[in-house]
Amino acid sequence: MIPQETVNLILDTARIEDVVGDFVTLKRRGSSLWACCPFHNEKTPSFHVEPARGIYKCFGCGKSGTAVGFLMEYERLSYVDALRYLARKYHIEVQEEEESAEEIARRQRSESLLLVSDFARQFFNDQLKSGEGRSVGYAYYRSRGIEDETIARWSLGWAPAGRSGLVEAARKAGYKDEYLLGAGLAVQNDDGLLTDRFRERVMFPIHTVSGRVIAFSGRTLKSDNPAKYVNSPETEIYVKSRNLMGIYFAKGEIARADRCILVEGNVDVVMMHQLGITNVVASCGTSLTVEQVRLIKKFTENVTIMYDGDSAGIHAAERAVPMILDEGMNVRIVPLPEGEDPDSFSRSHSRDEVRAYIEANEKDFIVFHTDRLLAQAAGDPLRKAGLINGIADTIAHIPDAVKRTTYAEAVARQFDMEVGNLLERIGRTRRALQEEELKAKEREERRRRNGLPPEPGLTDAPDEPGELPRTDASVPEENRILGPAERDLLYFLLRYGCNQLDFESDSEYYSGSELDKPTVADFIHGALSDGTRMGNSAYAAVYDAFFALYDEGLSQEEIVKRLLDSADRRMAGIVSELSTEKYQLTVEAFERSLTTTDSWLVAQVPRAILNYAERRLQSRYEQLRLSLSDAQPDTEPAILQEMIKIQTAQRRIRQKMGREKNTK
Repeated sequence: MIPQETVNLILDTARIEDVVGDFVTLKRRGSSLWACCPFHNEKTPSFHVEPARGIYKCFGCGKSGTAVGFLMEYERLSYVDALRYLARKYHIEVQEEEESAEEIARRQRSESLLLVSDFARQFFNDQLKSGEGRSVGYAYYRSRGIEDETIARWSLGWAPAGRSGLVEAARKAGYKDEYLLGAGLAVQNDDGLLTDRFRERVMFPIHTVSGRVIAFSGRTLKSDNPAKYVNSPETEIYVKSRNLMGIYFAKGEIARADRCILVEGNVDVVMMHQLGITNVVASCGTSLTVEQVRLIKKFTENVTIMYDGDSAGIHAAERAVPMILDEGMNVRIVPLPEGEDPDSFSRSHSRDEVRAYIEANEKDFIVFHTDRLLAQAAGDPLRKAGLINGIADTIAHIPDAVKRTTYAEAVARQFDMEVGNLLERIGRTRRALQEEELKAKEREERRRRNGLPPEPGLTDAPDEPGELPRTDASVPEENRILGPAERDLLYFLLRYGCNQLDFESDSEYYSGSELDKPTVADFIHGALSDGTRMGNSAYAAVYDAFFALYDEGLSQEEIVKRLLDSADRRMAGIVSELSTEKYQLTVEAFERSLTTTDSWLVAQVPRAILNYAERRLQSRYEQLRLSLSDAQPDTEPAILQEMIKIQTAQRRIRQKMGREKNTK
């Protein structure tokens, strides 16, 4: 771990124009620097670098941040690796804090497993150059249309027929048997002899996000072999459910295109990349897992499933949909013609034709599901009811309440039914899902207390070097009501937190002394000092981090810079958005140009706090309204009475803000 003093030195030394200039040609325009954005395609420069503030901002795609954030985004580095990059660039010595003996041993063993895996990659690839590998393995790749450049890029290879070709070669190179076994490259028979796990198979390496080889998938070419594919077992460096075939080669384009295309097979993903469509990944010989979905989410929230056109492929796609929705992501499905798969389709069409086909045929998951099953249910009321319930149960996986309601309304229109009935079914399903999640957490807690390992799929893998940090899987429902008001408060903190509020002596907010003028930060913090906490966890984290730095006595500019340099990149993104561009407040428009900043703040900061208070009441009102459907007759009057009180309080706030006339 890098000591905080060194981290601070690195961040203070790094110059945004130097770092960005290593990757982008910047042209000066006044006090700023401009370029075409490296994160999306554009012809007119909208990528803006401010050396004085140490930040960059693209006014086209919205990406922004500091030097460390740029490296994480552009080079797909982890926070620590970005710091190391900057330390090397500016010749800053990094003496990381001392590891324990156990940590050193674990790190050294992990590195040894990675090194022997890379040796195996090179060994398998070399086998294609002569003899059996050339006549069988290389010939197979060429017969599938895989070109030499693709073979080299992906390090495709051939595992020879001998029982210990790799084992003997690795031993000669100085690798120990324990690492061959530990990496899953060899097996030990009853006599204690080591033999190769992979024999007579074409080999597909599996890479981490940062490009390290951690496993292999080997395909037999013999039609009588029932084990078509043999994959590496799970090891200390490889957990099958947490990795994706092709993610190392696809991550950059996934981020730039803001979409990931998900296919099933090894050859599918290789051929799509060869065609020039490179935002494509495949699951590693398994059905899609939650961990794999979360890995995709580090680069985009949009997934297009492009599985085989047969019934098995369609069912696999439909099984994957709820899992993707659970993570708050958007999912579409591309139905390929029957009998086609991404491999065959890419070999028989050009890149432009495949792209055009995807664009013309990808369907929202609800449309796809409805179109496929509606014909089957025609004339059969029971099957139609089952279809509608199935769609409702799928919609229930969507975390965002606005999206759920929008989908429910669309389905209700299509089936000419009351949307309330559909929402009722969705609500019941969501409650069942939440109860099951709670039970799973309770089971996990019992396992933890009893010293048992966690159930598969219930824990997150630690980020490996080269990965981006995790973000929350979903956002609380109430944020559709509270979110805009919370953003307004953060805007005032991040732009004007240290400004003083000069209230007139006749103002209800006047402190009673001209010498005791509150800052914007003090005023907002005082208004929320009753234990109120922002509903959005990311906004709450920014709020807490701001005041931790504010209490240190830092200036406004220093606070914002520290937050932008944060290891929490979601936090840094929020700070960047609200502090580096003209943010449109959700409160009513105010002619800023007609007054000074100080008087504008005196009017708008209290207004933003009142707006937030009214939104909190609305959030509570919505909770009560939804609870009425399940309420017992004896509890309904109390709920209705509280709803009336909330409406009265809201009316008072709106009158105070001038949004509603006082009718008394």
